[in-house]
Amino acid sequence: MTARAPATAPPRRPAGRRGPDLAGAGALTRMMLRRDRIRLAVWPLLTLGVLASLLNGVTSSYQDAGERRTYADNLGDSAAAAAFSGPLYGLTELGGIVVAESLTIVMFAVALAGLLLAVRYTRAEEETGRAELVSSAAVGRQGRLATALFVAGGLGLLAGSLSAALTVAFGLPPAGGVAYGLAVTLVGWLFAGIGVLFAQVFEHSRAAAGASAGVFGASIVLRAIGDATLVADPGSPLRHLSWASPFGWAFQARPFTGERWWVLLLPLAGTVLIVAVAAALGVRRDVGAGLIPARPGRATATGRFGTVWALAWRLQRGAMIGWGVGVALFAVAFGSFAIEMRDMAEPGSESAELLARLGGSASPADSWIAWTLGIAGMAAAVYTVSAVQRLHAEEDALRTDMVLATAVRRGRWAAAHLVITALGAAAIMIAAGALTGLVYGLRADDLGGQLPRVLGGALVQVPAALLTAAVAYAFHAYLPRLTSAMWALVIGAVLLTQLGSSLKLNQAVLDLSPFTHTPKAPGGHVDAMPLLWFAGGAAALVAVASYRLRRRDIGVH
Repeated sequence: MTARAPATAPPRRPAGRRGPDLAGAGALTRMMLRRDRIRLAVWPLLTLGVLASLLNGVTSSYQDAGERRTYADNLGDSAAAAAFSGPLYGLTELGGIVVAESLTIVMFAVALAGLLLAVRYTRAEEETGRAELVSSAAVGRQGRLATALFVAGGLGLLAGSLSAALTVAFGLPPAGGVAYGLAVTLVGWLFAGIGVLFAQVFEHSRAAAGASAGVFGASIVLRAIGDATLVADPGSPLRHLSWASPFGWAFQARPFTGERWWVLLLPLAGTVLIVAVAAALGVRRDVGAGLIPARPGRATATGRFGTVWALAWRLQRGAMIGWGVGVALFAVAFGSFAIEMRDMAEPGSESAELLARLGGSASPADSWIAWTLGIAGMAAAVYTVSAVQRLHAEEDALRTDMVLATAVRRGRWAAAHLVITALGAAAIMIAAGALTGLVYGLRADDLGGQLPRVLGGALVQVPAALLTAAVAYAFHAYLPRLTSAMWALVIGAVLLTQLGSSLKLNQAVLDLSPFTHTPKAPGGHVDAMPLLWFAGGAAALVAVASYRLRRRDIGVH
């Protein structure tokens, strides 16, 4: 007779776990917060600093009911203002002016941070191999995805909560402040979900971030076209396009002007749905792989891939094409409204003065196109930063060592990437200028006269983008560990150019941005001196940085 083994109690789940799939999410979250504490602090501080400045300006300038009525009369019928600031509800109230002046920039900052962080903590971790190392420990399959959502969503919640608190602190109604903060938070959550979703689809972080940025840009364009059409032609079906954009939902919630709380269910439901789909897809793929697998290459490379120039082109072409298509579509979508701006902006009106400040021309149509091309030029500068940072990514992944082990000098390796980047910035602006000039010329029945002018206005944006690329290259050569700080510089330059006048900053501060000195064309005076300074400064920075790159260790930061 054999003895019966003593019964053992089933193992209990360790305290604190929510389920096997989320195991380790708390520890991972704490690690990410510690590792990226500086990066995570910059976004909300920068955003809230801008919001506080705008709130201070609005509340001090429009306390009087007559001043608010003047503001509403001047901008209430402006399609240009609606494209920038939303559908312009309740401009006779202080809260309505606050929404018009600040909600767009705050939402953009929080949404962009959410999607970039979501991609960083999911696909970028897999691409570097760290995710596989982490997954070998006691971490559930959904732990990394949950960590990305905790961090990105927490940042959105923090920014939204502090935004609501700031509006209330400046004397605005608490209910409106809560609606304002919820709109900011939920839009940030939605774009974090979009970033996580594309991280499951694509194998590389650049592709996931690019696809997420494409949705971000499309949302901007849809909202702007819908709200501008609502003012210019209320009977047009295009006015409904803003309902296809998460940014449009935030405005339709109408903070401070009769809040419509049910609208906020749209971004919340969208976030839940997108995250659920991302979680379901995440368990149906291998770690490090995407649902769209990378296309296998040839067993042996063709002769045209035998140079470092061909390698640089192969690495850069996807981002260049993506940015080019996105910037060109933006320029065409906004530039096509130039005729409407010309017809609506009567001489001496507030709309005409606003357009003149934006585009530097007495012609509303030229000013609108100049502003559009200026935004496209800033986007091209952001592209150059992304392209130059490919040098750092290649070096960090140790692929540069393999290239330099052949008969390739460091100078040629860096020069190939820099030349492709410069040509990419020029190609992006040529595409944007040519397509915008084509559409505007056809609508104005003056294709032969307008196309060259608009194309010239696009080309004058290129030197500032080249200078931005040179500064990013200098960071890579001298401060490779801080190369990501270049994003703060370029975003700060964009904000200075777009918001500096509204914040009434000193001209010396505004001059720190290279985009401030870029000529406003067509229509404005084109001074060649800033362009020469940009080109000369870029050449000098590249020479100095190349000298340093030849003498520092590769892969040692």
